[in-house]
Amino acid sequence: MNKPQLVRIATYTSVVIATLLLLLKVYAWWYTDSISILASLLDSAIDIAASVMIVFAVHIAQTPADKEHRFGHGNAEPLAALAQSVFISGSAIYLIIYSIERFIHPQAIQSADLGLIVMVISLMVTLGLLSFQRYVIKKTQSTAIKADSLHYLSDVLANILVIITLWFSAIQWLDPLLGFAIAAWIFYSAVRIAIEAGNQLLDHELPQAMREEIKQITLDTTGVLGMNDLRSYQSGPNKFVQFDLELDDNLSLFESHKITENVTKKLRHRFTDLDVMIHQEPASLKHDKSHHNWGKE
Repeated sequence: MNKPQLVRIATYTSVVIATLLLLLKVYAWWYTDSISILASLLDSAIDIAASVMIVFAVHIAQTPADKEHRFGHGNAEPLAALAQSVFISGSAIYLIIYSIERFIHPQAIQSADLGLIVMVISLMVTLGLLSFQRYVIKKTQSTAIKADSLHYLSDVLANILVIITLWFSAIQWLDPLLGFAIAAWIFYSAVRIAIEAGNQLLDHELPQAMREEIKQITLDTTGVLGMNDLRSYQSGPNKFVQFDLELDDNLSLFESHKITENVTKKLRHRFTDLDVMIHQEPASLKHDKSHHNWGKE
């Protein structure tokens, strides 16, 4: 199974699981009137909207490059992730307000045993989905699946807190207090999603460790005398690097091309979904910084 297919399966699975969890939690909330379950329920409703959005974003991101989008459509993924953060933040703020109101006017939880059973089932299902998403992220490095996985991770914490609340249902103030804690965690998750998505949309550099490895692979290639002006960014699943390759002044165009192609093949072999753009320049110009306008390395 190739990476695009794996990512698509992960998005479809998220929608199905989120819908199942929503129905379970509606049933539990109806009989318990627990604000913690309501908090988890609303989070699942947001999960469905977000996961459906991710399905469309992944479809767009995997569309091949065309005449009007030469670098592909990968930014659809961080755009969807950024939209997710807005939805998640809104639900978190609502839950914070509702939790404060219920803390001032506490209400007893009804049918706590039923709610406990439902939330334990929800926890197990969510953990299964999260494990699958972690596998997909490891294989594909998809930004959209990372964002989806992050808010399902918040679901795991939320489910654990709800279970604690139901277990100690006699303590009425615990329900709104943990509901507030869940909302705060959801909001924190939304901020993390927004930061990562924003970095991609603003062409943030690839991780420093990866940049250093790119440099090492390049400099270890036979015929390469140096490199400069390394620039990089990520767009959805695709990564882009660009740099100047310093070569001997007396090499023929054919020889320079051969060395450059060798560097490109080595980098693409090491990193999947990597687009490499190389400018060849005489090594004698390496001290001439007048044409290096891309910031410090």
